[in-house]
Amino acid sequence: MELKDYVIQSLNVWKGGGWTMIPLLIVAMGIYVSAMSLVVWFRRREYRNVTEKEWRSWVDHPSQGRGEVGEIIRYTSDEVHSPVEVQDRFSEIGFSKFPKIEQRLNLITVLVNSAPLMGLLGTVLGMLATFQALAQGGGAQTMDKISSGISEALITTEMGLLVAIPGYVLVAVIKRRKEEYEAFLAAVETACVQACKRRMLKIRGHEKVLDSPDRTEPSGELALSPA
Repeated sequence: MELKDYVIQSLNVWKGGGWTMIPLLIVAMGIYVSAMSLVVWFRRREYRNVTEKEWRSWVDHPSQGRGEVGEIIRYTSDEVHSPVEVQDRFSEIGFSKFPKIEQRLNLITVLVNSAPLMGLLGTVLGMLATFQALAQGGGAQTMDKISSGISEALITTEMGLLVAIPGYVLVAVIKRRKEEYEAFLAAVETACVQACKRRMLKIRGHEKVLDSPDRTEPSGELALSPA
């Protein structure tokens, strides 16, 4: 019975808010479905479960990398011949991920900002209904219309705030996760660029040794054994 009474009470509150409750419901669904999908997407990123010591060892030995982070390191390290190529590949990774996240985050922000405005619209409509009832004079029906108008004004204001406040929290959480992911990719990019420079220095040093005029080559007489 308690659950049934709660459902009936919720439906009565919903009806008391008027037609503005419908767009508020649509806005709320848009906010929470989009926001939670982004939160889940960030939670599935494996960088949060990889220590700095692990991924730095993978930078030096890309073939040992595992999971998403290992794939990123291998993609940005295999068959590259300059630090610029490493940076270009990290830019490709960023362009494939962050613009979509930013678009959805902007959409969520717009919906969150519109929720209090929807509540304010319901407040205005409720107050207009109240004033129209007051203009009609006294009577039981007039009092019912006045109470209905006040109820509509208060309910829509409350619902607009209840939708918006958690939405602001979710936007802040998503922005924090995005900044953490960007910082992680920036750190990995710096490490990969440095590793590429070290490999290039080793290659150049080896080439200098091979091309050095002081390097002695075995003579033909020493190479041939006497018959």
